[in-house]
Amino acid sequence: MASFILRLARSLPCRASRVCRRGLPLSFGFSLSRVMVRGSDVLRWPGSAPHPLSSSTRAVAPRRARFLRMKTHVATPANRQRDWVLVDADGKTLGRLATQIADQLRGKRKPDYTPHCDTGDFVVVVNAEKIAVTGNKLEQKTYYRHSGYPGGLRQRTLKEQLDRRPEAVIRMAVKGMIPRNRLGRAQLTKLKVYAGPDHPHKAQQPKPLEIET
Repeated sequence: MASFILRLARSLPCRASRVCRRGLPLSFGFSLSRVMVRGSDVLRWPGSAPHPLSSSTRAVAPRRARFLRMKTHVATPANRQRDWVLVDADGKTLGRLATQIADQLRGKRKPDYTPHCDTGDFVVVVNAEKIAVTGNKLEQKTYYRHSGYPGGLRQRTLKEQLDRRPEAVIRMAVKGMIPRNRLGRAQLTKLKVYAGPDHPHKAQQPKPLEIET
């Protein structure tokens, strides 16, 4: 087969011969520098680079390069570390507060953050009824819900929602900032929101978390 390719290359025009000498594939799908003959021997023109799979190339390849690799740490449920933190929402802006809570739930601020593993902390939020908003959002921001029946659309302003369900205000704001998949739903269960200053998680000894404003 090798002699046939050599005779075929010599019979081609000059341009095709140059392409063949450079080791580029020809129109019929062959390349002289990529034809394997007798196992590890490679048929190539003088001056062309050796085949990467040839025995001579494998012999001179540096073997110490494999020790220069760095392994990426991947957190698993067996080695992850999840703590409890306490957030006081008194006087905090709703949006700024929700973004930092979402990062804490996902573990984005940890060096061992892994996208497919829940490495976030448990977050306890107190004084949810005392959050602050900018502008005229107390009257303009509206929450919608539907009963599922025709004409069952209901709506409330932010002020009415804070009077009725202040915990839902923070929970819905954080929910919109986490992934919409089963991992995000599992991370949202670690959020504990309470309207007043008291919470039933003192046994976990949550550490206070400073909120950047």
